[in-house]
Amino acid sequence: MNVQINLNRLMGRIFALGEIGALHGGGVKRLALSDEDRAGRDLVIKWMEEAGLQITTDVIGNTWGVRAGFEDAAPVIIGSHIDTVATGGLYDGALGVLAGLEIIQALNDAGAVTRLPVGIAFFTNEEGARFAPDMMGSGVAQGALDLDEMLSVQGIDGKTVGEELLRIGYAGKASVLALRPHCFLELHIEQGPVLEAESLAIGAVTGVQGISWAEYVIEGQSCHAGTTPMVMRHDAGLVAAQIAVEARAIANDFGSPQVATVGMFDVSPGLVNVVPERAVLTVDLRNTCDETLKKAEERLNRAAEDFAVAQGCKVQRRSLARFAPVKFDLGLVGEIESHAKSLGYSVRLMPSGAGHDAQMFAPNCPTAMVFVPSKDGLSHNINEFTAPEHIAPGVDVLLRVVLGQAELVSQ
Repeated sequence: MNVQINLNRLMGRIFALGEIGALHGGGVKRLALSDEDRAGRDLVIKWMEEAGLQITTDVIGNTWGVRAGFEDAAPVIIGSHIDTVATGGLYDGALGVLAGLEIIQALNDAGAVTRLPVGIAFFTNEEGARFAPDMMGSGVAQGALDLDEMLSVQGIDGKTVGEELLRIGYAGKASVLALRPHCFLELHIEQGPVLEAESLAIGAVTGVQGISWAEYVIEGQSCHAGTTPMVMRHDAGLVAAQIAVEARAIANDFGSPQVATVGMFDVSPGLVNVVPERAVLTVDLRNTCDETLKKAEERLNRAAEDFAVAQGCKVQRRSLARFAPVKFDLGLVGEIESHAKSLGYSVRLMPSGAGHDAQMFAPNCPTAMVFVPSKDGLSHNINEFTAPEHIAPGVDVLLRVVLGQAELVSQ
């Protein structure tokens, strides 16, 4: 087989895209539908055009480019995202998109013809850092999220998804469900420490654990911190703190793979000598078993109500996102494992702790993911890093799976 990856070209594109929204000290900030996101999209589309791809953008801003195959059929799609969190790294999402582009460039370089078309895609607001929920674009594209509801979502800056799509010029014409792949593949950094800790090259991802994001708003009463007896207070901050501790207790009591994170915590009026009258916090619960995840949610909700009643406060819970666990296609997962072994790479089967666009495609077409190591397990961090020598095995394995699915006709 003469189809060869050009690792230097791939790394050059990763670094070039990383310059858009670059942060002082490293990393990148390219929030969904921001000016930086628009510039990143423009650059990737320029590369798609140079590769001769047929490009489409849909109504939620997802964009894909397809290289024609011998047959006019559903394409093998390699996809991920190019938006980031506010303090993101260069590899999360971008690696998957640009690795797909590199595979197509390698096919072009070799003059290869595949039976099925091969395409790459990037999806709107995968991170959910500006607009909740995450995996928004792929969720809409695959019918898991309602288009009109998502277009009306208001971001952290008060702007809506629909407004910002129009502003940056990426409100496309293609309809929901326009992208119907033969199969969907995603290469991604692990974003965790397992592969590096076990000196493994490849993770063959078996699925994505369920995710529950919730916001708790507690209303109490502000009063003087010195003159109000403890038993007469309605302390919203205390209730919020108890909810945060309970979330951690749930993770400890349920055991692995249950995890719980309080990512945002705010009290007001935020004065040293005033008992808080209002508190807001978010809780992220995740588990590979949906029934266990539901039990975790129920326990936390009951505890939040009990804590609020005990303090004479009121609590409201709002779901920010809820995705059930997803299992990937056993055949594709097996191909990833088999190709990794045949190429001499160490590999393990593993679930994904993070959400990914791939999970939105899994109900509609065969889907799988390839993980490569993350240095020190860091991601959503300006120090996020995966060395070229750790990226190359992932792209090699992905190429073999793509060729197996698209089927090489001639070179």
